[in-house]
Formats: sequence, C-alpha cells, structure tokens
Amino acid sequence: MLYRAEGIVIRSTDYGEGNKIVTLLTPTFGKQGIVVRGAKKLKSRYGALAQLFTYGDYSYYKNGTLGTLNSGEIIESFQELRQGLEGPAYAAYAAELTDRAINDDEAAAYLFHQLKACQTALVEGKDPQIVVKAYEMKVFAAAGYAPMLDECVSCGRTDAPFYFSAAGGGALCRACKSRDPGALELQDGVWKLMRVFLALDMRRLGSIAVKESTKQQLQLALRRWMDTHLNLNLKSRGFLDQLEKYGDLLGMAPNPAPVERRAVPPSEEESKEAGTREDGAV
Repeated sequence: MLYRAEGIVIRSTDYGEGNKIVTLLTPTFGKQGIVVRGAKKLKSRYGALAQLFTYGDYSYYKNGTLGTLNSGEIIESFQELRQGLEGPAYAAYAAELTDRAINDDEAAAYLFHQLKACQTALVEGKDPQIVVKAYEMKVFAAAGYAPMLDECVSCGRTDAPFYFSAAGGGALCRACKSRDPGALELQDGVWKLMRVFLALDMRRLGSIAVKESTKQQLQLALRRWMDTHLNLNLKSRGFLDQLEKYGDLLGMAPNPAPVERRAVPPSEEESKEAGTREDGAV
C-alpha cells in the first residue's frame, strides 16, 4: 500500500552497499521506518531525504515493518544543523532522545511539531541548552513520565516550598521530604522554568535569558528525572556533555553567563509569558 506523510528524519543508518534506513517522525503515522535505496550514492536522487534532521514529504510503499521510499520532496533541509559542532550536537541529542524514548504509538502530531520547533529554534540561534531542556519536557510528557510540579506527590499540598524528587514523581513538600532524602532543593526560577516548559508549545518559545546557576540546577533535576524514569544510554548525550565541558577549548562558549537584568526571580505572571518574551533573566 502506498502511504504519504510529512516527516522529520530522527535516525539514518546504512543498509547494504548503497542504501539507508531512515526513521521518520510523522504527524499522521507516528514513527515510520523507510528504506531509501541508493541513498549513499553520490548522484542519488533521494540521498538528501535520508539525511538526519531533514523535514520532507515522503511517499512510500509499506506491507510489513519497513517501508520503501517511492518518491519524496524536501520541505526544509535544516542543513545548518549539520554544520560545525554545536548545532549537530544538540540536534542529534533531540533526535536520538525522540527515537529512543518514544514508542511508535506514543508519537503524535503534537510531538512532531515540538521537534520541528526545537530544530527551528536551534537554527535561529536561541540558547541551545534551554531549547533542549524545554524539548526534554515535551518528550517526558509524550512518554507518560511528566513530573508533578504544582502539588506534593505524597499529600497533595499546594503551598511551597517544594523539593524535587525524581524517585517520588515530582514535588515533595517539606513535611514529606523524608520520603526521599535525596530530593533536590531548587531555586524558584528552576521550578518556574520547568512549569513553563511543561505547558509551553515550543512554537511560541522566545529567547529566554537564564542565569548560569539556574541552568545548572535545571540540568541536574532533569538529568536525574531522565535517568530514573527513562534510563537511556544515549550516545549523543555523552558527546554533548563533553562539548559543554570543553567547548571553550574549541573556540566556543556553550555556557556563557547571561547578563542578569533582574535582581529577583520573575513573578508567576511574568514566568508564564517567558515563552514569547525576548528579555529577562531567570
């Protein structure tokens, strides 16, 4: 049967002497595996459709597990994400996370648009660490592992302060913290960012200035959450860690300390608007 769908290439592997197998994230059929014959040949008609991050229109025949490309057209190549080190590193992490964390039946149109928005934000030069953290929250929700952030997971109490418990499922109030001695005490800005990221449509993501200390705590909290609930060994994550640690030795500055324009964390109303505003340090 012939199918047609828009899709983003989230994985591309060699298959035989001249072919590739690509995994597409589509808005209509979830994740789809397709053989692109001759994709490795220099004069391949469809080689570009098999490149990682490509957003295209794919027509393919499928009777079993894998389909076979019949024809296709590139809608957006995202070639900028295949240049240099930083762009490919963050984009590859988002793609691998999507591929590994999401089952075929969990992939839906909403996640497709979130990944496309993530790639677009990286191309536009928005802070890649913040872009990827926002996208991680989208993946957690799509996989059914979104943390509870607005009330204590144990007693339901809604008044702060909270502690972040990956093992417990999210927020723990002070009275319930003993249930997880390893629960993290996070800055107010980290809680606000996590709540914003969980609710935000990434197509509305603005350029958010985030303090380095906030970034570090956000990284710690989401890494602990991912390791507890998804337990994935991602190749791209190891490379990304090295890039963030030693990027300055390569003439890059992946962790610049943003200019702080606030002396105090933003209000709840301001935090809700962070997705579309272009100023303010959290």
